Amino acid sequence: MNKRQRVINALNHKESDIIPYEIGFTIPLREKLAKFFNDPNFESDIQNHIKTIGYSTGHTPLLGKPEHVVDMWGVIWNRSGPDKDIGVVENIILKGKNPTAFEYPDIDYDALGKRFEKFLQVNDDTFNIFCIGFSLFERAWTLRGMEALLMDMVLSPNFVHDLMDRICDFNVKLVEFASQYDFDGIYFGDDWGQQHGLIMGPNMWREFIKPRIKRMYGAVRSAGKYVLQHSCGDIYEIFPDVIECGLHCYQTFQPEIYNIEEAKALYGNDLSFWGAISTQGMLPFETPDGVIRETSRIMNILGKGGGYIASPTHGVPYDVPEENIKALLDVFTNQDKYINLAR
Repeated sequence: MNKRQRVINALNHKESDIIPYEIGFTIPLREKLAKFFNDPNFESDIQNHIKTIGYSTGHTPLLGKPEHVVDMWGVIWNRSGPDKDIGVVENIILKGKNPTAFEYPDIDYDALGKRFEKFLQVNDDTFNIFCIGFSLFERAWTLRGMEALLMDMVLSPNFVHDLMDRICDFNVKLVEFASQYDFDGIYFGDDWGQQHGLIMGPNMWREFIKPRIKRMYGAVRSAGKYVLQHSCGDIYEIFPDVIECGLHCYQTFQPEIYNIEEAKALYGNDLSFWGAISTQGMLPFETPDGVIRETSRIMNILGKGGGYIASPTHGVPYDVPEENIKALLDVFTNQDKYINLAR
């Protein structure tokens, strides 16, 4: 059984010969691990089951400002701090309440199609995903500012509806184009959660976010693709909503937030989970033996009956010891030794 089929089985709540897995690293940790394994190409040996490609070709360095980049939407990201992968927003694009006051990025369909073809040609046995990061709420607040957008939801709801619709229109165009290619799924990145509860609360989420994700998920499902959604934080109270909207798989499923046994029991027949191996609490602080025990425990719970893709809850940060990564990979790649799903 190849990697792609294992992920498809998981999304269809079926078990495979092994639980599919995926692991990604932040830039600083990737550099540290290349030295630890004495192999700059160590990631190719991991045999990740999932590969992703985004619509952006990357961020452009900002002239005269080291460690600053600008994205396709004109947002400036300051990466001079500890976060070298994303950074901190340094400008406000939408200073007023006119969602047409700036130009949305053009989609170069020809260039994007060539990137897709090249990506799919070299990843022929993995579950391949087209990823739209900062897909809705995150894109809105990066343009408007987090505090301003949250106040707008209360004081200027029509503006927020118009802004969200325009971002949604852009995403649907991307989905419709990507769906012409042999992708297995479409992934939306959009952080809605805090450590406890939703950033905007469930009522505001249902008013401003839910109608748009229902439309985006519908476009994916109409094309016969799987829908995958990333959100950090606690979105437990809207699990029924995202299931209703058509979500197949939720990522990142943080175990310090969710009771994984309860969530599996309540929602495991309708929703697959991707993540659950903590980059916040477990991986940075456990011993290698502790990593093996906890990873095995989680995989044995969530892997029963399918519906699980084993993974750290985020790109693994720099503070995780190299020995703990080695222990995690030992479980992933030697599941016959650690995993017993009582098949």
